[in-house]
Amino acid sequence: MLREVGEWLDARLGAGPTIAEVAGHRVPRQTASWWYVFGSGTLVLFVIQVVTGICLATVYVPSAAGAWQSLEVLNYEQPLGWYLRAVHGWGSNFMVAMMSIHVAQVFLFGAYKYPRELTWIAGVFLLLCTLGMAFTGQVLRFDQDAYWGLGIGAAIVGRMPLLGREGVHLLLGGPIIAGQTLSRFFTLHVFVVPGLLIAFVAVHLLLVLRLGVNEWPMPGRIVNRTTYRREYEEQVQRDGVPFFPDAAKRDIVFAGIIICAVLACAAIFGPIGPNGQPDPTIIQTTPRPDFYFLSVFSAFALLPPWTETFLILTAPVLGIILLFALPFISGTGEKSWRRRPISVIGIVIVFLTLWTLTWLGISSPWSPHMEAWSGAPVPVEYVRGRSPLELQGALLVQGKQCRNCHALGGEGGLRGPALDDVATRLTHGQLVRQILQGGGNMPAYGRNLSPAEVTAIVAFLGTMHPAGEVPAHNAAQLLQTPIGR
Repeated sequence: MLREVGEWLDARLGAGPTIAEVAGHRVPRQTASWWYVFGSGTLVLFVIQVVTGICLATVYVPSAAGAWQSLEVLNYEQPLGWYLRAVHGWGSNFMVAMMSIHVAQVFLFGAYKYPRELTWIAGVFLLLCTLGMAFTGQVLRFDQDAYWGLGIGAAIVGRMPLLGREGVHLLLGGPIIAGQTLSRFFTLHVFVVPGLLIAFVAVHLLLVLRLGVNEWPMPGRIVNRTTYRREYEEQVQRDGVPFFPDAAKRDIVFAGIIICAVLACAAIFGPIGPNGQPDPTIIQTTPRPDFYFLSVFSAFALLPPWTETFLILTAPVLGIILLFALPFISGTGEKSWRRRPISVIGIVIVFLTLWTLTWLGISSPWSPHMEAWSGAPVPVEYVRGRSPLELQGALLVQGKQCRNCHALGGEGGLRGPALDDVATRLTHGQLVRQILQGGGNMPAYGRNLSPAEVTAIVAFLGTMHPAGEVPAHNAAQLLQTPIGR
């Protein structure tokens, strides 16, 4: 019956010859080994992510009010919803790890050299898209870790010269983390990045079929632009085997192992988060990214403050440029890792560094300093001649990191209005009510500040008005004041 169905479809689609050509294309005999299964393993994991992601999207609510609750429904109310989330989360972890191993194997085997430069470039795009999928997926959990992790990401983007403000608005969909932010990341995670992944996977596979699978790197076999293609074709004709079943059987076995490993981790360890609900008033928090970004988290914690901005803005850019430029810098010559000791040492150093930083990110009690702008001192003109209570309020504005969201003296966040003239817009009572109860984009801080702290902050903010301009006042109270007083 299956044969008849296949013949019926082939008679109408004419896909049989194409499938046979793809499945039977010849590869060098030695490439039919376990060293060449990591690419197919990554592809299988991507398929798992697509299938489980489609199922999750039918329940997930991409809004600030409903995202966390929808994940709780999946975890505790939807039948096997927790397991679906666990498979998707652990599939993401496995995919990042498998992609990293595949890139390292391609680098060590010299598979980026002529004529496979474009194959390598497509692979670099796939690596970046995979990391993009991982980051956007973590944000969609919208728990305490995701909220503050995104805040740190926005702070990094905001440090870009000239384009910082526009970059933050592009990332968050506005000046604050809100419903538009989740809607934007949902679109990226479900449509944009997977679409790019599918496109680059297609290009990558097409290039592999057209240029052939990289041969086993033998010491002394030099890549020469004038002779390599002819020598490769001769090797395939002389000692090649069909991809299916000779090479594909290992890919199939490895894919089965990977699927079983993901399903087992999902069953044993369960879904990843969500942790506590996102609360912007809790600044004494210890957010942790998923494992693939723990090394970056640790590096930021260990960087000296004076080098932080420079390295954050330059190191990733230089690293990505180096990856793209690699096949043009070293496109010919020796492929074997035995004759390329610098490459081997470089890979070992990179993986040891990443492993060490990741371990430190798990074990060290670090917490990011939420000091995007509060590290800048309060301008002298705002504290000169102030009373002790007002000075205490200035210290609290700094220590409670109000300037993460509010600018003062031209420096600070853009999530809320500037504080330089706040006393001309809000009365004393309105300032107290705004701090305690929140409103608009501002959360309520009534549970996080003592009455004495609120009094000091309001006293300081009451001095925030231009010279010669009367602060805001309650007109009703003035009408009740007796004449002559």
